[in-house]
Amino acid sequence: MPTVSVGRDRLFAALGRTYSQEEFEELCFRFGIELDDVTTEKAIIRKEKHLEEEADEDEEVIYKIEVPANRYDLLCLEGLAQALRIFNKQEETPRYKLSNISKESMHKMHVNPETSLVRPYVVCAVLRDITFDEASYNSFIDLQDKLHQNICRRRTLVAIGTHDLDTLEGPFTYEALPPSAINFVPLKQTKSFRADELMEYYKSDLKLKKFLHIIEKSPVFPVLFDRNRTVLSLPPIINGAHSAITLKTKNVFIECTATDLTKANIVLNTVVTIFSALCKKKFEIEPVEVIYSDGKSNIYPELSLYNMEVSLSYITNCIGVSLEAEEVTSLLNRMQLHAEQSVSGDKSSITISVPPTRSDVLHPCDVMEDVAIAYGFNNIPKSKPASLQPLPLNEFSDLIRGEIAMSGFTEVLTWILCSYKENFAMLKREDDKSTAVIIGNPRSTDFEVVRTSLMPGLLKTVGHNKDHPKPIKIFEVGDVSLLDDAKDVGARNHRHLAALYCSANSGFELIHGLVDRIMEVIGASFVTVGDETGYYIKCSDNPEFLTGRQAHIIYKGRKIGTFGIVHPEVLNNFDIPDPCSFVELNIESFL
Repeated sequence: MPTVSVGRDRLFAALGRTYSQEEFEELCFRFGIELDDVTTEKAIIRKEKHLEEEADEDEEVIYKIEVPANRYDLLCLEGLAQALRIFNKQEETPRYKLSNISKESMHKMHVNPETSLVRPYVVCAVLRDITFDEASYNSFIDLQDKLHQNICRRRTLVAIGTHDLDTLEGPFTYEALPPSAINFVPLKQTKSFRADELMEYYKSDLKLKKFLHIIEKSPVFPVLFDRNRTVLSLPPIINGAHSAITLKTKNVFIECTATDLTKANIVLNTVVTIFSALCKKKFEIEPVEVIYSDGKSNIYPELSLYNMEVSLSYITNCIGVSLEAEEVTSLLNRMQLHAEQSVSGDKSSITISVPPTRSDVLHPCDVMEDVAIAYGFNNIPKSKPASLQPLPLNEFSDLIRGEIAMSGFTEVLTWILCSYKENFAMLKREDDKSTAVIIGNPRSTDFEVVRTSLMPGLLKTVGHNKDHPKPIKIFEVGDVSLLDDAKDVGARNHRHLAALYCSANSGFELIHGLVDRIMEVIGASFVTVGDETGYYIKCSDNPEFLTGRQAHIIYKGRKIGTFGIVHPEVLNNFDIPDPCSFVELNIESFL
């Protein structure tokens, strides 16, 4: 979860009272956040530089507070303090509104069609008559960094630009031009760069180089201009120096360029709602009209309330506490949700108006969770849940695990993702392109496909424990995934059992005996080939096993698994020096 660092004294001043550390930890717990650490600015620096200097008594105390990942309104001191004041009933939830100006008087942002090639969306707003001090200015900048790392996905989805409106002249244009056609002085620089030169220059910048890949291969770069062709920003890389905001800035122009319009609206709403509290007209935001090349236009920010009706019985049943409608509405108001009681027929329900700060509220379960938080999890009486009937497959899997364990095998748990090579080439298998679920953008070569067999995991386990005293007898009961066009997600899971024996000899007879024991405990009798009333084994020819030392397991006329002595080449691929025997079967076939 994101961690927000705030000065303790500033936070207490914003809350209107002083807390002991224990009291503040209790407040955080009741609100659903956590005080993660108490430190100082200098202590952080000393830790980073591995210094052992003694702390000064006058060092500012810093609270590091963990907040939920989807509560973007809590990512700065101002938003956090406001939420806690409302929770403590010190103030009401603000009503945000747009400035009452005509459409003709609004600033305009014209969007050129070429932007669809790189970042097609832009949303804008203006904060008028804002007053910054050093702390709130730093918080304003820090919030943007936090949003960039969080919902903006390191600027790939959304990039925020903030500008001193008094240094610019509208209307504005959002364009996409060849890099060589863009020339401006970037933030914190004194000389002008072409955009392509700038990309090379920032390859040595520790902070900005990680964003270059977003647009560097594009034939055109997104860029924003004012009426005089002054560059506001080159998103998502850097703003222009001309419109940089300072402590003296009174009017802030905010633009968010994006590949995801929904997230752009959330980001814009988060910034303007939190910092509109610093404006002369509190909680009032000046709108901007965004005009597209096809003539369509939209006015941003979109601050309308989202209405939702939730059954009172749903809330109380999920929490397990009997609450009156009046108490539920009071609890929701403490969580920044405008709530009123409503009656439809003979059922009582709660009508909730979700403000633009609470983009995390999407479903009645989110409302129910907020009621539970405000009520206090510690206040919910403990009770034993009604008996739940386990799924037959899970119940059967547990029984199978017990039987295999009693046969002297040790259970292991391995990753459901593995490398493409482990799943195919290292097992001497060919990829027929119709079996394995391939990960589209793997973070590591170790996790490229969803396993189609339990075999790679068990062999890797033995390979990493080859010095373990022999014999090694391990098993796993777990899911594999195979492509299936009949399923809405394009694949389905299958529950498999696999066991492996590794020693100085292959132990083929032990694995064969384990197969017979499994079939015995499920009540399947050994029958002659072709008889579909029980099971029998049939010679197989799988490449991962030695020829003539392997067999299919046929149960009621269907192949449910295979066992045999693992091929020496496969063992060598997994760095296993000793012979192994292996069995794998689909236990869903028994249900």
